[in-house]
Amino acid sequence: MTLQTLRAALAEAEAGEYAVGAFNVSSIDQAIAVLDAAAAERSPVIVQSIAGMSAYDDESRWWTRLRGLVEEYNEVPVVLHLDHGRTYDDCVRAIGHGFTSVMIDASRVAGTDRPASFAENVALTRRVIEVATPAGVSVEGELGTIGGAEAGVAGVVEEIVFADPDQAVEFVAQTGVDALAVAVGTSHGSVKFTDEAGGQRLRLELIAEIKDRLPETFLVLHGSSSVPADAVAVINAHGGGVRPSYGISPEQKAEGIAAGIRKINQGTDSHLAWSAALRRFLQENTAIVEPSEQLRPAISGFREMVAQRMREFGSAGRA
Repeated sequence: MTLQTLRAALAEAEAGEYAVGAFNVSSIDQAIAVLDAAAAERSPVIVQSIAGMSAYDDESRWWTRLRGLVEEYNEVPVVLHLDHGRTYDDCVRAIGHGFTSVMIDASRVAGTDRPASFAENVALTRRVIEVATPAGVSVEGELGTIGGAEAGVAGVVEEIVFADPDQAVEFVAQTGVDALAVAVGTSHGSVKFTDEAGGQRLRLELIAEIKDRLPETFLVLHGSSSVPADAVAVINAHGGGVRPSYGISPEQKAEGIAAGIRKINQGTDSHLAWSAALRRFLQENTAIVEPSEQLRPAISGFREMVAQRMREFGSAGRA
């Protein structure tokens, strides 16, 4: 059995001073790409799904099959994680489907664009922990506002509200979360910063301060994709319309790991790689209608991007 809790995986990362990549998937094909990359790189990995974000109408069937797929990969340790659970019910459903970790994002009131108060955040996070802990499931919380446009939250673009170290200490004391996503200068979405300096704006001193004050809590970096310019260029050269922008550079992420980050969420980069490969193939092979031929390059592009990030995060060879 390869399944791990988030706490177990990140404890090993803490001991080895590396970060584990958490890769968003919305189809079985993408999950296979992530797991194949983990097997090839001999890397621990976090496979994560967002409630309501998949290629399938029946989320229960999707989550059941995702859990089954993860169990097939005996050679690498895998965390099956719910990313950005918006409600208590999201988290309960994920736990019921065999997820080993859930994130309750109580930093904003579900269904609105209103930031939650500190007390509201604590209350919902504690409620999730009360059901997750007896089930042996890890819990990740969020403090501050990561910023940007998050997948699955249509029409909401948030400003970055940096995490406060004093609040971080109090939040962990009141909730007991295993991991904490902190707002330290990253931004969600495929369009992040419009100037190159934007990708160099991680608040490294803030990460280090929070880590120093919370040595037993694992810190998480959300919204940290690099937005590779070559992938954006390929997409736009083959009929796409992605606005070029700057993400967080690999060098900055390495500095973030050195400062104490142990889980790094990556969605946009692998999605860009998938889209670039698929668009190029379809435009260059206009007569092909067989889905397997179309999917093969997309899966390959996704897998290669995930493997690259594993090497950059220092998790390759750690399985």
